[in-house]
Amino acid sequence: MAKLETTVRGSFNEILKRIEDGILTGSVSASLEESSDFRIGDIRCSVRVFERYSYMGKNRVSLNVTLFGNGDTIHISAITSGGSQAMFFKINTFGEESFLDKLREIL
Repeated sequence: MAKLETTVRGSFNEILKRIEDGILTGSVSASLEESSDFRIGDIRCSVRVFERYSYMGKNRVSLNVTLFGNGDTIHISAITSGGSQAMFFKINTFGEESFLDKLREIL
């Protein structure tokens, strides 16, 4: 697993759209598997689960991105998983790191 957490300022909708568009156009095999959006008062939360094929690892990896916002302050938490063919421990995480690097570029 690989993880990225950061706080940014800006429009919640614009940042979410930039992430969705950037991930989906960043890889021919990327897909949005599921999403969830909710609001309580001024607090917003959006969760996106992306998946793509890792050519290097010869398997599929997922990227879960959560945006938690209050006004123009947005906390982003992104966690990858998958990407290993071993039964008891991970022997390669190239695909996970690469997927997370794409999100770093977007942000």
